[in-house]
Amino acid sequence: MAAPTTEGAAAKVITTLQSLEHSSTIRSMGRHAKVTSDVYVEFPAGENSAPDLAILREDAQKRGKRYSFEDVLLIAEVVSVSSARKDYDDSTAQYGCYGIPVHVVVDPYAAEVVVHTQPTGTGHIAAHTHKYGTGKLPIDLAAGRTFTLDLDELPRPEPETGAR
Repeated sequence: MAAPTTEGAAAKVITTLQSLEHSSTIRSMGRHAKVTSDVYVEFPAGENSAPDLAILREDAQKRGKRYSFEDVLLIAEVVSVSSARKDYDDSTAQYGCYGIPVHVVVDPYAAEVVVHTQPTGTGHIAAHTHKYGTGKLPIDLAAGRTFTLDLDELPRPEPETGAR
């Protein structure tokens, strides 16, 4: 399977696994990268987040179990049935407010990826939707780096079988 890559200087990739859909999607997104899980990102005013996947600056330093939001280049959230509103609305507003340059929402149920860029005090100005199965998606990061997500390799939820 082709794996997502970060080109240019190295970056730290952080993931948090929560469910079957989450874990298979996040593994697909972070394959062949230096991946750490269960790491929190600390935001001002005591707000903390454990994003599904985060790409941090190469020189990011952990403070206890947390990294600073200032070290984040990209945060990706994988939608689950119970988290859709949070992943699409709440997280986009929070990450934009704190200047996270790229927020990616991966929705296995809609088979699409939404890339939010140009953060503002209330969210992100730009949002571009990409359908699963449309090839490689290069996502520009700071300092000339690129994170490439293979939209052909993202897993889809298993169809539900009838109850017995």
